[in-house]
Amino acid sequence: MAGDGYPASILSQQLLVGVAEELKLPLLQIARQLELAQLNGSTNLATVQATAQTALQLLDNYVLGVRLALEPQHFPLEAVSVSSVLYDASQQLDAFAKSYGVSLELNIAGKYGPVLANKQGLQAALVSVGAALIEAIPALEGNQQLKLHLATHRSRYGIIAGVYADTKKLSNEALQKGRRLQGRSRQPLLNLSQSNGAGIFVADAILHAMDLHLMASRHHRLHGLGTVLQSNHQLQLV
Repeated sequence: MAGDGYPASILSQQLLVGVAEELKLPLLQIARQLELAQLNGSTNLATVQATAQTALQLLDNYVLGVRLALEPQHFPLEAVSVSSVLYDASQQLDAFAKSYGVSLELNIAGKYGPVLANKQGLQAALVSVGAALIEAIPALEGNQQLKLHLATHRSRYGIIAGVYADTKKLSNEALQKGRRLQGRSRQPLLNLSQSNGAGIFVADAILHAMDLHLMASRHHRLHGLGTVLQSNHQLQLV
């Protein structure tokens, strides 16, 4: 299931370097908050906790991607509720979003039925994309409301689950260019993020290990990154 695009060697080398570099910023932020606490006796513990938790989540998601690539038999596809996964992902991202002044919105109304996926992998991928975009949103052109949408909708290809914002910079061209530059540039997703976008590449690897694909998507007038999921027709007939 790892395929040619993300063999275990790439997951354990290039992407690990990206994750390690990405973790520098939250660790520096935590250190700065603690330094300020020593100077003036106060600190924003909620921000420190959210930053630390998101950094740990990025590490956990990277490890999950490696395990999916090396041990796909331990992560079988199952019947998954897309709405439930998006809700759980929003709960994981809530504190981190607040620390950046970003509000989260869930657009999960409708009857979609179960889809085939690995719940743990799908949720980890959406959280990784969400965290990366939360960091990027303040600098994205046209996104003055600092709002991120976790949404699902039907398309002619299947059911799409993704993370969306009010910006046109979330495009397949930007994503493909980033994939080509990943491991070669310190900012492979320069149009999207001032960081190295490790969260997006972690999500890319996790989805690839499940024979799914991260791609640019649109939800109403919003642009975002998501994946196409196939309905479990057998369960829909029960």
